[in-house]
Amino acid sequence: MLLLAAVWVSGCAAKTEPVFQPLPGASTGVPSLEAVSPVSKTKIGDQSIVTPDTVLTGRVSVYNDAGRFVVLDFPIGHLPANELVMFVFRQGLKVGEVKITGPQRDHNTVADLVSGEARKGDEVRDR
Repeated sequence: MLLLAAVWVSGCAAKTEPVFQPLPGASTGVPSLEAVSPVSKTKIGDQSIVTPDTVLTGRVSVYNDAGRFVVLDFPIGHLPANELVMFVFRQGLKVGEVKITGPQRDHNTVADLVSGEARKGDEVRDR
């Protein structure tokens, strides 16, 4: 019994947490800041200044073809102001232009389609 206890204690005492280090030149598997959110970088001397991208972005949740208006869905607290002109993008290509007219409720607002077209799911940006 004493021998078994000695083997057990020595086995536990030798256990240490392994330390893993990435191979030189290999990716760490951690997403970069660019992959997490769009950013703007400015290099001044040896220091980089990173600022978050402040583009207002929403989605078309409803499109009314007869009235040529859309209901836009934005993140909570980030609704655009009335009379703001925004651009409609589908798969990265600009397909239309809308003008925010209101009314606004919760995280939705209404906009008139000024030019082009829009479909449910299209992205709307102010730039």
